[in-house]
Amino acid sequence: MNYKLLTLFLTLNVTFQLISDATAGKIISLFGVGVSVTVLYFPFVYIISDVVTEVYGYAAARRILWYTLAASITAGLMYQLAVAVPPAPFFEGQEAYSTVFGIVPRVLLGGWLAVFVGDISNNFVLAKLKVHMGGSKLWVRTIGSTLVGQFLNTAVFYVVALSGILPTEILLQAIVAGWLIKVAVEALFTPVTYWVVAKVKKIEGVDHYDRKTNFNPFRLRE
Repeated sequence: MNYKLLTLFLTLNVTFQLISDATAGKIISLFGVGVSVTVLYFPFVYIISDVVTEVYGYAAARRILWYTLAASITAGLMYQLAVAVPPAPFFEGQEAYSTVFGIVPRVLLGGWLAVFVGDISNNFVLAKLKVHMGGSKLWVRTIGSTLVGQFLNTAVFYVVALSGILPTEILLQAIVAGWLIKVAVEALFTPVTYWVVAKVKKIEGVDHYDRKTNFNPFRLRE
């Protein structure tokens, strides 16, 4: 079907992902724990996934995930190329440029794995709960799927990218803090999610239930 808003959600999802990729290296202190600044806005990726899965179904959300992941991988590789190309003799910002964009390979890999595992699990849980609950209690489904997806996203990233670098105690604190903050942001925006879902369903004239969906995460077609 030719939906009116699906391309907009794809654009927003890619945008928030690329913003998160480029700014993930900035560490801020929340409640005395050091976490990436992305905990403040990366949850919007999951809110978008929730809306898409709820309205259009798991298959549409899965396609958006793969497009987003492709954009993130491409951007990550181009960042490395931009850092690697020798600067002009008069360019004085190479060190700062390298600090921001010179991401080590294991951090890149951790980020990509975290995006895939977290997002696909979020969408799977939400889609299954929608069928099981008959479409009721959207807040249970969005927060429940976020609890699973954001935990896996946060845990995979920190374990792959930072294990052996951060002390184990600090690593675990960062995982728990990042996870809880992301879930809190999603919970805070639940009324907005309700409003957006209702509007989109009305505009698109669709409310998909994944009763016969192939949930293979690597399948790109319906």
